[in-house]
Amino acid sequence: MKLNRTTQRTVEILKLISKTPEGATLDDICQKLDLPKTSAYDIVTTLGEMGMVNVTRGQKQNYTIGLMAYRIGVNYTNNLNFIGIIEPVLKAFSKEVGKTVFFGIPSDHHVVYICKFEPENPIITTATVGSKNPMYCTSLGKVILAYSDEENRDQIISRIRFTRYTERTIENREGLLAELEQVRERGYAFDAREMEEHMQCVGAPVFDRDGNVLGAISISSLYKPAEDYEALGTLVSRKGMEVSRLLGFLGKI
Repeated sequence: MKLNRTTQRTVEILKLISKTPEGATLDDICQKLDLPKTSAYDIVTTLGEMGMVNVTRGQKQNYTIGLMAYRIGVNYTNNLNFIGIIEPVLKAFSKEVGKTVFFGIPSDHHVVYICKFEPENPIITTATVGSKNPMYCTSLGKVILAYSDEENRDQIISRIRFTRYTERTIENREGLLAELEQVRERGYAFDAREMEEHMQCVGAPVFDRDGNVLGAISISSLYKPAEDYEALGTLVSRKGMEVSRLLGFLGKI
């Protein structure tokens, strides 16, 4: 994937300034990052206007990290605080069902695995903490899409490049939209051996206190024809709502 050079430079500048409490001048930025002065000036001027950096004017302008960047960092930290709340609940849930339990959050058109909880005798799963998979063929991703607002959902789906992993993988937008409608009707989603031939997963959404879909939890296990996956769906849906309540969600979906 081709990365945008201006965006890369912007991030590099912010990282440099954040590590320099006394601030950095334009000359410092250009020298340390090997950037053209014109390009660097345009970027820090824009960052200054947006509140991402503070500009102290003197013989040479000095740049320090701004309030907006701090607020973004605080929001990120706040979003991570909930992990400590849900971890013991999902760990106990994994032991209760005797299967691997995941918690994932959206990242563009992928889902990122943030937590993984395994029973005493876990099966081998390819998904690891920090890894990501496409939304359209994972139970986590499907429920996140199903409960996202329509505009955001359409934007995400427009960026998906459908790849066939097994003969059961959804292969187009129409098929995905039809499945998402079913997900909303029943309250949980399946990965019916769509990513891996031998794995079946069922997932349910987790909401924040404002009713926005924060992420999702799933139960993952080897496929067994005799398994009652609808019952597992009901179970994980209830657990998703329990976790949502712990995070302050009081409404109904």
